[in-house]
Amino acid sequence: MDVSRRSIELKKNSQMRRMDESGTILNRALDATIAAAQPGVTTLELDRVFADVLSEAGATSNFLGYYGFPASICASVNEEVVHGIPGERVLEPGDVLKIDGGCIVDGWHSDSARTVILGSSADGTADAADERLSDVTRKAMWRGIAAFASARHIGEIGEAIDDYVSSQPGEPLGILEDYVGHGIGSAMHQAPDVLNYRAGIKGAKIKSGLCLAIEPMLVRGDIETQVLSDDWTVVTADKSRASQWEHSVARHDGGIWVLTAPDGGASELAPLGVTPVPIGE
Repeated sequence: MDVSRRSIELKKNSQMRRMDESGTILNRALDATIAAAQPGVTTLELDRVFADVLSEAGATSNFLGYYGFPASICASVNEEVVHGIPGERVLEPGDVLKIDGGCIVDGWHSDSARTVILGSSADGTADAADERLSDVTRKAMWRGIAAFASARHIGEIGEAIDDYVSSQPGEPLGILEDYVGHGIGSAMHQAPDVLNYRAGIKGAKIKSGLCLAIEPMLVRGDIETQVLSDDWTVVTADKSRASQWEHSVARHDGGIWVLTAPDGGASELAPLGVTPVPIGE
């Protein structure tokens, strides 16, 4: 899914509020999909759960048909990092499942992803290292979102993510460089690219009206990836497990607002010293 190279789109408050409506529906659809993600369920069944929530809300999927993608979500398991196609694969205890989805309301897009571990290390049905992988990825995402609140340039987001990941004790985790975050608004993928690592470049200047999908992807091994023969599914070359977390976030005159979080990100951002502000009229 290539990011568009068009100029950066700055949204009006009224447009960002429509994106917030899209994000609210997406959050609800992901909640339902994650709740249905149990051993014995196929990834295709999860796609149907997600699609049903969007349909009931009058929203449409921005994944379905995108460059020919055949489903409403990406469902990527274990060494599959991103862009996995839902199908007849049956989920098993211990699987590391990434659900990535998006929707459109009145032409305005949202995009969000979560990692789910099927089971728990406490009862031996999951690997504690996989739980740590997901936890570090999620927290790294929130560090990137917190940085967006005050950053002057896009590069500061990746620096915050990289600094957090590299500071964690224990098994080193790799940050994928081939797949990054992106702008979002009247299209799902827009400029600018949002790197998840330190690249030594400032990147685009951040202005009010900029909306970003911030989505770090971390792996337990090497960061080299391959694309399977379906031309979509991205896997780690060494078969190490991967995690992806993503939120769509708006920067407006009053501050930031996480469009795909039910509370605008308040509960996660408070410990990081950031208070999200609802988008005004």
